[in-house]
This record gives sequence, C-alpha cells and structure tokens, in this order.
Amino acid sequence: MAIPAPRPLSAVPASPNVISIQALKTRCSNCSMRELCLPVGLEQDALQQLDQLVTNRVRLKKGQVLYRAGDPFSALYAIRMGSCKTTVLAENGHEQVVGYHMLGDLIGMDGIDTVRHGCQAVALEDGEYCVLPFDRLDELARTIEPLRRNLYQFLSREISRDHSVMLLLGSMRAEERLAAFLLNLSQRYHERGYSRTEFVLRMSREEIGSYIGLTLETVSRLFSHLQEEGLIQVQGRAVKLLDIRTLKHLIGQRC
Repeated sequence: MAIPAPRPLSAVPASPNVISIQALKTRCSNCSMRELCLPVGLEQDALQQLDQLVTNRVRLKKGQVLYRAGDPFSALYAIRMGSCKTTVLAENGHEQVVGYHMLGDLIGMDGIDTVRHGCQAVALEDGEYCVLPFDRLDELARTIEPLRRNLYQFLSREISRDHSVMLLLGSMRAEERLAAFLLNLSQRYHERGYSRTEFVLRMSREEIGSYIGLTLETVSRLFSHLQEEGLIQVQGRAVKLLDIRTLKHLIGQRC
C-alpha cells in the first residue's frame, strides 16, 4: 500500500518511515555511495557541511510512493539503498514509466522549475532515500564550488538520459531498444562495483516495455529471442549477458 508522499522536511511527522541520520551514525562522509553521489570529490570541510544538511532519510517498502505528481517540491532524494521508477500518466490514462533509478542516483529534480513534482516515484524494492532540503542545498552550493559543479553534473546527466531515451524510442528497432536497455544497466551496475554481466531486473517485463516503448508481449518475445541467439541467459528476473560484444554491435556501438 502506498504511503503519503513526504511533506516538506520541517513538517515531516515522527514516523517509522522517516529515520534520523544521527541515530544511524551514517553520514555522507562515510557512506559507501559517496563516490557516486553528490559528495563525490568534496573536501572534508565541505563534507561536514553537507552532513549537517542531510539529517533525515526516508525508508520505503517495495511499491510505496516517495512523491506523487502534483506534490509540492521541497527536497531532492539521494538513493542510498534500493531502486525506484518514475512514472507519469499518459493522455489515455495509462501509467508511463519515464525513469529507472538505482543507488547513488539523485531524484526529484523534476520539481525544481514549477515547485511541484511532475511525476511519481515508486520504490521497486525496499530501500532508503537521503532527504536533501533543496533551499538549504541551493544555499550551500552557492558557497561550495565543487558541490555546485556536482549538482550541475547531476542535472546535466538527467538531460542526457532523457535525450538517450528519445533516441531509443525514435530511431531504434524493437530488438535494439531492449539490447540498449540491458547494456545501459550493465554499465550502471559496473559503475557501482557490481557485475556488468549478471544482475537482477527490478522492473517487470511490462514496466520495461513501458519504459522503452514496447508491449509486454514484444518484450517477452525479445527476451526469448536474445536467449535463443545465445546473447543472454534469463531465469525469471535474473539476467546474464553472454555476449556483450554482439549486443553492442547490434545497436551500432564499438567495443
């Protein structure tokens, strides 16, 4: 069952879903995701200032909602554990998956412009999200140049990811779309210190289809086809990439 989206930090009530960073003694300065998240490259003094800003985390169960479209925007969220999808409602009323986010990613930036979130963020597995109150983060970034640069890089990365999805949907054949999606996951898992060839799909076949613009039936057929071709091995949601070179060749990438 979905929980209400977090209200502005000052108004968040005591709840099992909101936990104190101090109580857990886990800070940006010693977080395992530090080199992938906003603190990357910061000096000790800047890290300490960021530690003082990030004082709460939200803990979600699979299927719970972090924020909904139309909710007031007050904070960004750094994924410390778990993964989530972001969705919007299409004109026909169907839910459209527009993003897949994993540990180390920063989400919630869709609300910066209008001060309201334009999409919904739903946990794909149990996880924890560090709360970064945006007004305070913006003020701190004005005084710490490396932090401001990191924030801009995260914003730029989101824009680039949107452009990649547009390219995926606009110019690739169905088989190429799925290959590109799997290769993207491979790279992102590798950047986080995990295997680039074996991972678990947190999104369902239907959600993957929604994200890359294919029907559930087409996605299922393509998984079977790539397995028959010896390019991947699939068991439930567990995927093993057997021939990355050929997958890259399929989408026109050089090895």
